[in-house]
Amino acid sequence: MKKLFVLVALIFTLCLPALAQQNPDDQPATKADIQRYLEVMHSREMMNQMVDAMAKPMQQAMHDQYIKQKDVLPPDFEARMDKMMNDMLKDMPWDEILQAMVPAYQKHFTKGDIDALVTFYSSPTGQKMLREMPGLMADSMSAMMPIVQKHVTKVTERMEEEVTAMLHDSQKSPGSASRSQK
Repeated sequence: MKKLFVLVALIFTLCLPALAQQNPDDQPATKADIQRYLEVMHSREMMNQMVDAMAKPMQQAMHDQYIKQKDVLPPDFEARMDKMMNDMLKDMPWDEILQAMVPAYQKHFTKGDIDALVTFYSSPTGQKMLREMPGLMADSMSAMMPIVQKHVTKVTERMEEEVTAMLHDSQKSPGSASRSQK
């Protein structure tokens, strides 16, 4: 009888995980979950804002290019390039791009994660976050660019010093570069 009790207890213990139900929040997010999230995030509108933000620097780069080479470029160069760029951005397959993002979101977020994100971004605070994000990013970029530029300058100077030192060392001992490559 004792052996039978131990056997039943062992079988029950081994089968318990199979009988336990998984928390629905831990299930993988569905395509519909991700699409709901992308809608709450106003993803299409954000992409349009991103395109508008990208277009201005691109147009400025075209203008700078025109100024440098205006003697050899046709007078309508800027207008033609602006139209071509605007058409390219307007014809971008944004819906297809959004759909291509769905598997990445499914890979990284569970249904519970997406539900929590949708709840947050549907709230007044979440909506404010979405409204303020472009300005926040612009202000953040303005604040950090001098720091990044300073760092890049230091790194560039250090690399130039290293290259100069390597060139100097290789000139001291001719053939050392060819020996070290063998």
